Amino acid sequence: MEQRSPHSILNIALIGDHDPQVSAHRAIPVALQRAAADAGLNVQAHWLATDSLTAQTDLSLFEGFWCVPASPYRSLEGALLAITHAREQRLPFLGTCGGFQHAVLEYARHVLGWTDAEHGETAPDSPHAVISPLSCSLLDAHQRIGFVEGTLIAKAYGALETHEDYHCRYGINPAFENALLDGDLRASGHDAQGDLRAVELKGHPFFVATLFQPERAALEGRTPALAGAFLAACASHRQ
Repeated sequence: MEQRSPHSILNIALIGDHDPQVSAHRAIPVALQRAAADAGLNVQAHWLATDSLTAQTDLSLFEGFWCVPASPYRSLEGALLAITHAREQRLPFLGTCGGFQHAVLEYARHVLGWTDAEHGETAPDSPHAVISPLSCSLLDAHQRIGFVEGTLIAKAYGALETHEDYHCRYGINPAFENALLDGDLRASGHDAQGDLRAVELKGHPFFVATLFQPERAALEGRTPALAGAFLAACASHRQ
């Protein structure tokens, strides 16, 4: 097997439809570069539009996958295809906001076998909308998050709580929450009211999804802890 230089490029796939007007889309490349500089890594981010992703897309070119905010995506199926690849190939995955929602939807469809599971934003009348409108939308909100001890996200932050920014209107449908969390998908973060705000997969090296947008810290000159943990997982997997 070819031996790569420790300074060779980590190729990161950004799953989503790039829009420079979206704050998170401006923040994510900055977050990755800040985290890469802190860790002495060479990182290249590649935007993969969801409607460009098909079964023929060569996803083996990427060491990690970040499913980004701003859904509905142009292709729900394209986004799910990339998430399935990261999950099944045990590649580092980070999902934020819309990425959280679609990671849960992918798990419902392809792990739990709920083939009719839907996202309430695109199928509001579905009886199996595992993602539904939040009781109180979190548009440009800033809230406390508490982490479950021993989880990947708690280790990334090195703490059991933080405060983070949101720009979100959808989350896990409470009617399906217990069933969704009855297997390998585990709750890892909640807000002050106890509502679910972060999940991860048991037994996966790094599969973390948050309803909040930690990347926004990069626009304020701070390196997001999750961006650093995600890149560390990517570098570890490549080695």
